[in-house]
Amino acid sequence: MVKGYRGIAGVAALSTLALGATSASAATDIVWWHAMEGGLGDKVNEIAEGFNQSQSDYVVKPVYKGTYSENMTSTIAAFRAGNAPAITQVYEVGTATMMNARGAIYPVYELMADTDQPFDPASYLPAVTGYYSTTDGEMLSLPFNSSTPVVYYNRDLFEKAGLDPDAPPTTWEEVAQAGKRIVDSGAASCGFTTTWPSWIQLENFAARHDIPFASEQNGFGGPAARLTFNDSKAVVAHVQDLIDWQKNGVFGYGGREDQASPRFFSGRCAMLMASSASYASVRDNTENFEFGVAPLPWDPEVIDQPKNSIIGGASLWVLKGQDDDVYQGVARFFNYLSSPEVQADWHQFTGYLPITDKAYALTREQHFYEENPGTEIALKQMTEGEPSDNSRGLRLGNMPQIREVIEEELERAFSGDKSAQQALDSAAKRGNELLEQFERSVR
Repeated sequence: MVKGYRGIAGVAALSTLALGATSASAATDIVWWHAMEGGLGDKVNEIAEGFNQSQSDYVVKPVYKGTYSENMTSTIAAFRAGNAPAITQVYEVGTATMMNARGAIYPVYELMADTDQPFDPASYLPAVTGYYSTTDGEMLSLPFNSSTPVVYYNRDLFEKAGLDPDAPPTTWEEVAQAGKRIVDSGAASCGFTTTWPSWIQLENFAARHDIPFASEQNGFGGPAARLTFNDSKAVVAHVQDLIDWQKNGVFGYGGREDQASPRFFSGRCAMLMASSASYASVRDNTENFEFGVAPLPWDPEVIDQPKNSIIGGASLWVLKGQDDDVYQGVARFFNYLSSPEVQADWHQFTGYLPITDKAYALTREQHFYEENPGTEIALKQMTEGEPSDNSRGLRLGNMPQIREVIEEELERAFSGDKSAQQALDSAAKRGNELLEQFERSVR
């Protein structure tokens, strides 16, 4: 357990108990479907119980429904059958599908206004909420478990290679130099590896360098968006660098999703680009060496100052078809969930980002970042200036399938079957066919 963590029991104790005349048997049930398993699922149950104990009018009932994809499929089927939950958790790549589900969703900004619940969008971190908001800044869903990529590095291997572990590389050129030094010195056989190749090496690379990933403001402008990343010389050059670096060990491809993590845990690779929410996993799997955390690198030849990275994770969507008293309870629960105490607790326990400025401030006041070095890197990276149209995130239909296409093509490039340009052109062409299908389905 990370230092500084207080637990939801302490949070519940801070909540004002409003136990009135209403009996527990008359409380309104609020069903919440989610995709958090294991310890995260236990934490979700704890949050719900904290809310349930803070008042007597509503009972939030979390239900684990499998993976993100399985939960989304179940949600769609349940809505069509007329028995959908009040709240469902949907991963970020499902945002376009949800917002285009006409008549199915109850936008959060409308919910909070209709129920007269306190709600100030300005109190939320814009780099987090922007992903789930309209171009006018109106929140469609409530961010819940949001993360962003960072760099984990092996301090012991840095020292062995003669590198300063207190000064990790910040630019891509420095990453390449450090990786070469690590390999040439014999400290490790691989400089760096990456998890989630599309998310980190394409989507976030484009965001950090203010490069459009797709047209129509990366899809925020509507379903007519088409992929454009293959038109960027900087993106093509970056993928070509990865191909070239793989030849001398500076970069080592480790597979899709989190498949590359064991290369870092074992000491085979000195650096790992992965989600900030992987902090606990990295900590638990690196008992044999000391690790550090650094921001995602950037290229000063492409941009003078890097933009914010973009998020992964999921948000909470409210579905139509419930009674008014259910929606009143959902709004009250969302206020509880957004409180500084609950958000700081969730952030500190999981490694996911807090969604409000006050939760971030509370975590600092509790000296959590001092006691857990590196855990603030993601927050600083996400709050570097105002998000642009290119760094706000992606809102593209069929995005899960598009990621699969991109990673198939990247693997062909890494195996030497295609050049960077050929692989990216093919990924864009195949991805745009999926976008065309999505556009037809929502017109």
